[in-house]
Amino acid sequence: MKEATGELNITVITVVAIAAIAAFFYAFIWPAIKNNLKRQTYCASAYNCTVAADGTRTNCCYKDETDTEKCDLTCKPQQ
Repeated sequence: MKEATGELNITVITVVAIAAIAAFFYAFIWPAIKNNLKRQTYCASAYNCTVAADGTRTNCCYKDETDTEKCDLTCKPQQ
């Protein structure tokens, strides 16, 4: 019986640890990944940009997911 209790405790600890890692991922890491993907998508379809000497495009216009035009995007040159 003691062995079964010990295995149950380890299982509970493992499940709690996995839940904590998943919560950290969805709370902190996933929003950064999502925003980076959005920015890359917007930069790919940007227009009316001012291009600097280093290739950085500023004041780019793009349409967001609600099809609203915005003109405040800065895109760094692709490497």
